[in-house]
Amino acid sequence: MDKITDTGTDKAADGRTATLLANLDDERNSAALYRALAELERQPKLAEFYRRLAEVETKHAQRWEAQLRAAGVAIPPEKLTWRTRTLIWLARRLGVQAVLPTLATLEEIDSHAYAGQKAAAGLPQVEQSHARLLRAVGRRTGGGVEGGLLAQMEGRHRSAGGNALRAAVLGANDGLVSNMSLVMGVAGAELSGSAILVTGFAGLLAGAISMALGEWISVQSSRELYTHQLETERHEIQRFPEEEAEELALIYEARGLGEAEARTLAARIMADEETALQTLARDELGIDPEELGGSAWEAAISSFVLFAVGAIIPVVPFLFFSGLTAVIASVLASALGLFAIGAAITLFTGRPVWASGLRQVAFGLAAALVTYGIGRVIGVSLAG
Repeated sequence: MDKITDTGTDKAADGRTATLLANLDDERNSAALYRALAELERQPKLAEFYRRLAEVETKHAQRWEAQLRAAGVAIPPEKLTWRTRTLIWLARRLGVQAVLPTLATLEEIDSHAYAGQKAAAGLPQVEQSHARLLRAVGRRTGGGVEGGLLAQMEGRHRSAGGNALRAAVLGANDGLVSNMSLVMGVAGAELSGSAILVTGFAGLLAGAISMALGEWISVQSSRELYTHQLETERHEIQRFPEEEAEELALIYEARGLGEAEARTLAARIMADEETALQTLARDELGIDPEELGGSAWEAAISSFVLFAVGAIIPVVPFLFFSGLTAVIASVLASALGLFAIGAAITLFTGRPVWASGLRQVAFGLAAALVTYGIGRVIGVSLAG
């Protein structure tokens, strides 16, 4: 029994040692890669940014070295992997920008690898932050990080008015196109006016409720995820304030601040836990802690109303007319609605109003024509 227990303990110790050695190797290679990028980068601020990333990864490597020494394991010499050598070679020939997407992916992989290790507390969040920073820098314009990307990192676009307007237009479009197609389908089957009305209002309610429920689930799930991330971030601030301050300083350096200024600003923010949480939530996680993605009920009600506004348009003519007259009136009303939606879309695309409006009408009427034809065929078959 003692031998079996000893064997199990030895295997566990060997497994832990292998994990620590693998972690050390990864961090050493990451540090070497960032040092190489710092040497190759021509822009001083970005070069300094890569040097700072190298320092962070070096500290991580030292952390694993300390744990290996505590376990009585000899520290192996540093050795670059073929992947690191290849990435450095590509950066030299194609430019630093060419390898940044790959580095961001590798940081994501490291964050997942650390997630299941108790000894790696705090490191998954650091690696995820590095991945976000690298993606932002990789898509920079004009020598700095692109403004839109930084705003997205700060969570500014989550509740922007442009997105709300876009959601309104698309919600009304979904309601109009789907219900027009439904109404034309049953009209093609030559059902009575009352049957078409019932079908139209049923489609309106079914679609609006489905949209509202889907929006509620989406926003509520996001709020719950953000709440969990905030609690995790608060825990990290309490346990690893120095590492969190370092990450915050890196973010500010990526935006163009000098190292000393970035460190001073990060230290001032980290002096108060609530301020630090609010700032890191916005700058590192891209979460607005005041809104947490908005109200699930407001989103659900808005989706219901917007879908219903579009869906009611093809139904209203059947309240006043019957037969072919009602069908023609419904098509004309729907075409006007589609044109208005196409015109509204030009607010985002910059296309000519007539081109966008007519395109929307063509697509919508094509869908209605198809469903009308199918309804016609089914109606004739049932009648025969």
